Amino acid sequence: MAQAVAVTLETGGVLIVEAGTGTGKTFAYLIPALQSGARIILSTGTRHLQDQLFHQDLPVVRRALKSRTTVALLKGRSNYLCQYRLAAVEQEGLLSSREQVAELRRIRRWADRTRSGDIAELATVPENSPLWPRVTSTTDNCLGQRCPHLDACFFAKARSAAQTADLLVINHHLLLADMAMKETGFAEVLPGVDAFILDEAHQLPEIAGQFFGQALSGWQLLELVRDTVVEQAKDAADFPALRQRAEALEPAVLNLRQNLGVADRRALWREAVGQPAVQEAVAGVIQALDALREALKEAAQRGKGLENCQRRSEDLAQRFSRLTDEGLNPDQVRWFETRGRSFTLTQTPLDIAPLFQGRMAAQPGAWIFTSATLAVGQDFTHFAARLGVQDYTGLRLDSPFDFAHNTLLYHPPYLPDPTVPGYTVALLEAILPVLEASQGRAFLLFTSHRALREAAQWLAGRLDYPLLTQGDAAKAALLQQFRSLGNAVLLGTASFWEGVDVRGEALSCVIIDRLPFAAPTDPVVQARIEALRQRGEQPFPCYQLPQAVIALKQGVGRLIRDVNDRGVLVLGDPRLLSKSYGRVFLDSLPPMPKTRDLAQVKAFFTPPLTTGCDPP
Repeated sequence: MAQAVAVTLETGGVLIVEAGTGTGKTFAYLIPALQSGARIILSTGTRHLQDQLFHQDLPVVRRALKSRTTVALLKGRSNYLCQYRLAAVEQEGLLSSREQVAELRRIRRWADRTRSGDIAELATVPENSPLWPRVTSTTDNCLGQRCPHLDACFFAKARSAAQTADLLVINHHLLLADMAMKETGFAEVLPGVDAFILDEAHQLPEIAGQFFGQALSGWQLLELVRDTVVEQAKDAADFPALRQRAEALEPAVLNLRQNLGVADRRALWREAVGQPAVQEAVAGVIQALDALREALKEAAQRGKGLENCQRRSEDLAQRFSRLTDEGLNPDQVRWFETRGRSFTLTQTPLDIAPLFQGRMAAQPGAWIFTSATLAVGQDFTHFAARLGVQDYTGLRLDSPFDFAHNTLLYHPPYLPDPTVPGYTVALLEAILPVLEASQGRAFLLFTSHRALREAAQWLAGRLDYPLLTQGDAAKAALLQQFRSLGNAVLLGTASFWEGVDVRGEALSCVIIDRLPFAAPTDPVVQARIEALRQRGEQPFPCYQLPQAVIALKQGVGRLIRDVNDRGVLVLGDPRLLSKSYGRVFLDSLPPMPKTRDLAQVKAFFTPPLTTGCDPP
């Protein structure tokens, strides 16, 4: 892999590499990247992986190579403390609890000593604290060059360092925000780079859909209300009508949320916009937002904060009108999501390939895409097509781990069709003896929150091992508890299917309830299926099946994370054997012995290791 990366960095072009767990994928691209002398953007899937790359992996390789390559880390604007907004919160003094008062004090003490302003440094304030959005900025509310704290701006300093670095570590959200011209000023970083190395590249098509479309949330509108009230009190105290108009927007936004339905859901906008109550609520938001815009026009010259609120009100009004009108664009899908007291309106392109390919063409050089899960079987066609990549070199590297001796794939017999109501209970009954044999030490990965909740309720009181459930605590806290207990059973959905690394005996069994086909009722999936049918294509083999195969490979990848790991993979879905497409899934998995005999599972967990299982 390192040789292929080195050649691509030298000659240009596109390289797609699937590198199985344990291949040393990270070092295989870091070494040639540091030796190449090229300016490189290195992007990965999440901020956590970005920190791991920059603070752990990269220093090891730089020391080994004695490299003098300059490196920098850059995250999105909202990951850095904003001095202006921190001062505004302190001046306002309106906090909802003693806990928030204590958190604000901790943030202030940290702000006085931090050099980077990266909020990930401050572990004593939870990631989900309501204070963080109030003391960080976004593209919407940043004052930019008009900010009185510009000289002390942490994001500006990070961006300045990024402009001169030979190797810049970012994440996909920031990369695609730049591609979509949504991160003001970040485009200055990219010109002049010679190469892009994109790790966890399987995530790119979905993230690109977010950034190549448009979105607006109820939270953004309410944040405009809150910021306007703060700035009015500071710079326009003699203009009470401004505060009144800002506060009038809040009930209008909450009324729209209420009329979109009480339950959390995702649906096509056309399903809601035809309802008279929704139409009336939309009109109410437009009316309140227009009134606020007029007042902000009058007040904007009184202060930089009010000027920013006026600009935001114009942008939000335009976006809201575009996202709520009844016009149709055949290349886009318009949908909404409700969650808790908020909502999000979104317009997503049905095909991001021409958009992504256009951005690649505008940045010629080397493009390297890598992940442990890019191929379907032996083939990269699906991944390449989703990004519009046509001319590329493909390389598949299997994991070096000994799956033949250290793993077993168990497919429980006699399970009903996964679409029948009693399927989840039938699966749980079938895996109880597996959990006894493994002595807990298991992940149960579900394709829906409904199935997870049903499993959590059914398993309570039936297990002799600690039961941990997604949602009971933060993900990091659950994983730490799982590792420390050593015999727990953890129930999780999508966020536990990838990016989770539990090595050793604490995780010795991964159970997957169903083949992870995307829900056909999801508005984006539904629209893409309709579009493919209209083009005369078959959605299942060219879209739904490849997506499910890659998702399954991610889930399976949680089991064996190190050379000494051993474990049993349980795939419950009977379609794996009853449907012809089941072979596509099996051919994409590591070479595991397979069985339908529970006795062989029990023997696997009873030393010495028993092998020689016949395939089903």
